[in-house]
Amino acid sequence: MATPTIPRAKPRRRLSRERVLRAAIAHADAGGLEALTMRQLAEMLKVAPMALYRHIASKDDLIDAMIDVVFSEIGLPSGGADWKTAMRERAMSLRDVLARHRWAIGLMESQRRPGPANLRHHDAVIGKLRAAGFNIAMTAHVYSVLDSYIYGFATTKMNLPFDTSAEVAQDMLEPFPANEYPNLVEFITEHAMKPGYDYGDEFEYGLDLILDGIARVKAA
Repeated sequence: MATPTIPRAKPRRRLSRERVLRAAIAHADAGGLEALTMRQLAEMLKVAPMALYRHIASKDDLIDAMIDVVFSEIGLPSGGADWKTAMRERAMSLRDVLARHRWAIGLMESQRRPGPANLRHHDAVIGKLRAAGFNIAMTAHVYSVLDSYIYGFATTKMNLPFDTSAEVAQDMLEPFPANEYPNLVEFITEHAMKPGYDYGDEFEYGLDLILDGIARVKAA
């Protein structure tokens, strides 16, 4: 009679800093950074909380490292593209990354201990502008204007208390007399309530205005 085969237990995946960071980012993407604790993270990874500290020094270290992972997802300015195309592509990439990691928006430029991906990103953007002929002062102006727009738009979009559906717009207007806010009524009914309207589509229009304005200043 054959001896029954005892199934072997699946080997447990080895814990690593990268695995901890990916789990933490997934948790923050789903529930926000406020909901992330070391204990919850340990439970997600099916390890004891103390096991995390072999790879992460502290909660602050965890957040700094998470932000660096987010920076690594942003496309660096293309070496072969002209500065305007490169800045547009970088802005679009940053917008998309922030949409995936909404919890990171207010932390991207506030790190006192920036990681290598963070530093590489800033160095590449500055380098692209300098190579295009912008002096240091103008490089600072361009970088500031672009990031203010990108992060500002991402924050506004994230905090909108409503979508742009006709039903929601109608609910907003219903408590008020039709002639009390005529300009707002016109905007909502003649634009925002039109089929296919999405506030997010405004991003590229504003970005191109900014880039065209920078190009005019550069050419002057």
